[in-house]
Amino acid sequence: MPIPFPLTRRQLLRFLLGVTAWLTAGGARSMAAQAAIEQPMDVNKPLIQSPESSRLWPAFRQQLTAWRDEARRASGYRDARYRDEATAWTQSSFSSCFVMLCDAAFFDPDSGQYRVEEFLRQARRDFGGFDNVILWHAYPRIGADDRNQFDFYRDMPGGVQGVRGVVRECHRHGVRALIVYKPWDVGTRREAQSDVEALAEMVHATEADGVYLDTMPLAPDGLRPALDRVRPGLALEGEGELPVAYVHDHHMSWAQHFEDSRVPGVLRNKWFERRHMMHQTARWNRDHVPQLHTAWMNGTGMVVWENVFGSWVGWSDRDRAMLQAILSIQRRFTGLFSGEGWTPLVQTEASDVYASLWEAPGVRLWTLVNRADRAVSGAILRVSAEEGRQYFNAIAGREIFPQVERGKAIFEGAIACRGIGCFVTGTRESLGTDFPDFLETQRVRFAAAQEAVDVPPRPVRARNSPGSAAQPVQTLPSGMVFIAAGSVKLRVQLRTRECGFYGNEMNRDELYANFHKPKIFERSVDLGRYAIDLTPVTNAQYAEFLRGSRYQPRQPENFLKHWTDRNLPIGREDHPVVYVGLEDARAYAAWAGKQLPTEEQWQYAAQGSSRLKYPWGDTMEPGRCNGGETGTTTKVTAFPDGRSPFGCYDMCGNTWEWTESERTDGRTRFCMIRGGSYYSAQGSHWYMDGGPQPTDFAAKFLLMWPGLDRCATIGFRCVARVDNG
Repeated sequence: MPIPFPLTRRQLLRFLLGVTAWLTAGGARSMAAQAAIEQPMDVNKPLIQSPESSRLWPAFRQQLTAWRDEARRASGYRDARYRDEATAWTQSSFSSCFVMLCDAAFFDPDSGQYRVEEFLRQARRDFGGFDNVILWHAYPRIGADDRNQFDFYRDMPGGVQGVRGVVRECHRHGVRALIVYKPWDVGTRREAQSDVEALAEMVHATEADGVYLDTMPLAPDGLRPALDRVRPGLALEGEGELPVAYVHDHHMSWAQHFEDSRVPGVLRNKWFERRHMMHQTARWNRDHVPQLHTAWMNGTGMVVWENVFGSWVGWSDRDRAMLQAILSIQRRFTGLFSGEGWTPLVQTEASDVYASLWEAPGVRLWTLVNRADRAVSGAILRVSAEEGRQYFNAIAGREIFPQVERGKAIFEGAIACRGIGCFVTGTRESLGTDFPDFLETQRVRFAAAQEAVDVPPRPVRARNSPGSAAQPVQTLPSGMVFIAAGSVKLRVQLRTRECGFYGNEMNRDELYANFHKPKIFERSVDLGRYAIDLTPVTNAQYAEFLRGSRYQPRQPENFLKHWTDRNLPIGREDHPVVYVGLEDARAYAAWAGKQLPTEEQWQYAAQGSSRLKYPWGDTMEPGRCNGGETGTTTKVTAFPDGRSPFGCYDMCGNTWEWTESERTDGRTRFCMIRGGSYYSAQGSHWYMDGGPQPTDFAAKFLLMWPGLDRCATIGFRCVARVDNG
């Protein structure tokens, strides 16, 4: 019976789930006479597992075809969006890069300029280039104050216009760019319009090519038509498992959080719609061969993601070379990989080697993977020989001359341990006049890929502070307290988050076993005698600094945003100064003949020799600190009962404080901030830590540029070295 149209999205999803459940139970087998299949085909999963035995593969392929035909017929599938030339770019967008906009390879914090051209040029050398980039902006920083996900784009270098410049530069190099939507951002400042309207407006303003849907399998209601009103050709790509019912208007989707079978499986959505682009990703894996194999067998793409929210997870040279080899072939033969001539699991001549066949008039191409932990050589494929055809090893970039037996051409070659292979046949006309040039490029690439090494971790080092040259003091400055020298054992806790810890300690197993749980570090520190401010630096003190120094920040965006025309906010003279970045705080400290405290100096001043959990004791108590009751900062001396053992105010709540603990691995800069603040974003565990924090708690705060680093919730205090002579 015909299905009435149009269906609502919910009705369509419910109907297709019913169809897939019926097929899973065995309904399709009666149509295709699949008695040989030993177990039902599960089409409810994003990757359809393949039978182990090769004798079952023909029946498996028939079952796949029966499911596809029935699902398309029953749903009244329409492919209009895939026939639209405006979105045809998605079908060849094989390589996607997840770009942290704060990555020093993408943005130069010293010059304040984006490095798009340099970044993409290096990507061509390392990975064979990117077809699209995802411009990641807020997490894991969002939640430090009330700025929402859209504010983060507005506060990027150059504002929204700067992001638009990034997109245009990507376009100049033939690369598409997607902005990001975070549906879980519900606890920060709300826009005057809906998220869908704000997102469509941001796409329009940045000239982005689509939206990446963080944590979502599919777009929220209303987003697809909202994007259609912006302009044609905009794509949607979700992180989660995209239901088949939404393949028709989501041109791309991620493939993650599942393992392929030993015999390569078939990506369900790619099989359902051959023009749908999927991107394999496993961001915490240091071995990407399994994902590369799945992409190669299914004619789909990969996500390159080395800077994982501030943690470095670099690709090995082997994996980079394999991706380059795959991409060069996929891009040249895009029509094959998005066409109807796909035959998964064709028979091979070598054990542990599996192949897919891709065909179009005049051309046949086989993608092969070696699942064994040993190299394979000799006869690989036995295929029908055809008159007037040439045969090539497309990975090695050379013509081959197979032996022909009884009408079958026998392809011989070698595939490295866990490697890939590719054979292609065709006429000179069907392969193109520039095919010899393509082969030469492949030959050079193949020769360069023979030596592969692991990418070493990026060492994290401290950044030298300009305040380290401050002269020691002989007498106690006003408003400070002396702290005696000594050896102390400090216990530091950080929350296990994807941005990592102090260095490169993060790994996949530790992360997923302890997500958002505390991780404890202990170290012994020799502290020289020092003096520390009794209070954070106030607005009034910072105003005095400006008058005395005539300080002008290199990049003024958001500097003292809470002031009016550089005038003190009335009634907040004794509140801690905020909207100052790390360099603004250092400038004040240098003017005052001081420096920022190391996090060890800060922590010891907060907890004393008894290692108190809070400055006043071991339990949180009301009235001891600014926990956000007023929704803003308070006077720095408002909580005398919350002072530390050394008499220091506001070392819990009110504002976070910068410390002299800036570090970098060359790609990510960060600073450990201490104390917590009055502000805490509610509604999601993805937000940065908020509210008052224990004395031993440190938050890893990723740095980008002052305009973004200046927050409503971060202030500072100073220390002075003491002349012990």
